[in-house]
Amino acid sequence: MQSNESVSVSATLSRLIHRAIERADGWLPFDRFMAMALYAPGLGYYANDRRKFGLMPSSGSDFVTAPELSPLFGRSLARQVAQALKACDSGEVWEFGAGSGALAEQLLDELGTQVSRYTIVDLSGSLRLRQRERLARFGDAVQWVDALPDSLSGVIVGNEVLDAMPVQLLHFDGRQWLERGVVSQGDGQGEGFAWSDRPTEAHPPHEGPFAPGTVTEIHPQAEAFIATLADRLQRGAAFFIDYGFPEAEYYHPQRTGGTLMCHQAHLADADPLVDVGLKDITAHVNFTGVALAVQNAGLEVLGYTSQARFLLNCGVMELLQNADVRTIAPAQKLIAEHEMGELFKVIGFARGCDAAFTTDPLGFAQGDRTHRL
Repeated sequence: MQSNESVSVSATLSRLIHRAIERADGWLPFDRFMAMALYAPGLGYYANDRRKFGLMPSSGSDFVTAPELSPLFGRSLARQVAQALKACDSGEVWEFGAGSGALAEQLLDELGTQVSRYTIVDLSGSLRLRQRERLARFGDAVQWVDALPDSLSGVIVGNEVLDAMPVQLLHFDGRQWLERGVVSQGDGQGEGFAWSDRPTEAHPPHEGPFAPGTVTEIHPQAEAFIATLADRLQRGAAFFIDYGFPEAEYYHPQRTGGTLMCHQAHLADADPLVDVGLKDITAHVNFTGVALAVQNAGLEVLGYTSQARFLLNCGVMELLQNADVRTIAPAQKLIAEHEMGELFKVIGFARGCDAAFTTDPLGFAQGDRTHRL
């Protein structure tokens, strides 16, 4: 049951979006709607004070991420980060979208003095406050910024960051591609939102074929973010973990409904037009687009593989030796194919680091799927 405060937040955000639709001549592209629903200051899902991360709905949370599920996620990733720090001659770690701060805490605990500075880039003021509380014991080693710097060096990590970047929605009617946008229902005074399509020059980066009625996503914002990040990375490596597919799988003819999904109270639904500001809106990542953006910026793709294979390569099974059941059970979800192990993927890229590292990065030692991108 939603609190009065939550209902108020959603209603206020809905009015803000209705006004934006009115200013845009009655039609708002979905990527702008998604950006407002997630990031409108003080109101959007990631900008308001409601709890997001947790193991169970009873906590008031909407979903769980790998670091909250098991500390072995961060401890395993730390082994790859440690290798990269040494190879890139750096003591700096950058994390984008740090969520509850759980991953930062795990990495800092495991890496110790190998990290001289840990910088978190996060747009959410409410999440930054919670991260500060959780990470206070690390003192001045942790700092926060709210924008991408002009240049950076070190090792970058991002867990479930790219999936939350606004996407454009496209609909194929059998003859042409249409861009899907949002309009106000009724007179725009809070009755709700509805879909509306308009002709567009945009189209998926894959030739198809596409069945009539297909709805899918393209990712110009996420790919622009990766391109900018890659361009500004002077020396270092980056590792992004998220759910997604290579291009051929993403735009498979049988994937006619796309990947757009919402999460609320640990339940998934496909309707982002209701409960705005009260639930997460995500889309799977097109990892081929990420890899091309990286390569076009002059960086080297280190590897691409499943989360399960990456964690196994980083020694998660060694960390599980002699562990008790309460440690083993959640950690198994990180690597099980029917849980997070196969759906989530890891991509890495680097510039200016030791050649031995770029040819043999720990996390991609076995099971590298770069050839499938």
